[in-house]
Amino acid sequence: MKLQNDLYLRALRREQTERTPVWLMRQAGRYLPEYRRVRAQAGDFMTLASTPEMACEVTIQPLERFPLDAAIIFSDILTIPDAMGLGLYFVQGEGPKFKKPITCEKQITDLPVPEAEDLQYVMDAISLTSRTLNGRVPLIGFSGSPWTLLTYMIENGGSKTYAKSKGFLYKTPELAHQLLNKLSQSIIKYLIGQIQSGASAVQIFDSWGGVLSPADFKHFSLQYMQQIIDGIKAAGFADTPIILFSKGANQSLTALSETGCHGLGVDWTININDAQQLTGGRVALQGNLDPATLYAPDEHINQAVKHVVDTYGNQPGHIFNLGHGMQPDMSPEKVGVLVDAVRQHSSKN
Repeated sequence: MKLQNDLYLRALRREQTERTPVWLMRQAGRYLPEYRRVRAQAGDFMTLASTPEMACEVTIQPLERFPLDAAIIFSDILTIPDAMGLGLYFVQGEGPKFKKPITCEKQITDLPVPEAEDLQYVMDAISLTSRTLNGRVPLIGFSGSPWTLLTYMIENGGSKTYAKSKGFLYKTPELAHQLLNKLSQSIIKYLIGQIQSGASAVQIFDSWGGVLSPADFKHFSLQYMQQIIDGIKAAGFADTPIILFSKGANQSLTALSETGCHGLGVDWTININDAQQLTGGRVALQGNLDPATLYAPDEHINQAVKHVVDTYGNQPGHIFNLGHGMQPDMSPEKVGVLVDAVRQHSSKN
């Protein structure tokens, strides 16, 4: 299928583009009233995420409002632990939980490595969305990183200290590596399935990479993301762009850029020109506006966008994005201001 708009993929290949492409993490979500209507119709998050027609609808909703340069499939990073039998569910005001969180060695030993077909609803959603987009923009698939998935499986949700997860690494490192390896093998199968179903690129969300020390990051997170990249390439998909986003792991940007990925997400706690220096032109960079900027007046948003674009400079390989995701109380109108500002300030015509 020929893409009508391939700016995002060209930027990932570090080719010159006539302007900077833009998409936003969590661009399909609760800040949109049309999303909330579909969510209410579904009744619960998992019904929405596991119903391909609904997932397709909410994936495309932001593109109906804003001239974005990519869509990202509506799903959740915890689909793999759910397919492993942990029983994912969501508690209002608390977020994701598991009916069977990891509490003992036997559970890890017994965990299956799901095939892509075990998450067929995600594959079906990607296939349907790809057909519906019909080449309008690229579709991004994604997964959580092994380390990030481990934290949810051990903590049974989010955490402020990650004490259980880190204690697990330090007390039983061999068991931790066993779990991380199973997750890596699952993610390889999962992302290959997404590519085969129609995803033009895939992103690995290492949401909690930044809570590890640089040494632990290399040992318990980076090496497994490397394993995933190598596995996807070995399966014959070396040309499909892979983006890594390790939030808070700026001290490891150089190592991340040497994995063979095509792009790196960058959060807002580092200047993007410093990230350019650390990555040495090896990868595209995606980011890195502070999401809270969208609470600001329009002119502040405009100038903040201009600052990021100007700081990156007239070099290839920039994809404009937030340094993390949209929040539910953000105004859709502010997204419009942001997207217009990116197009205005990055135009090379």
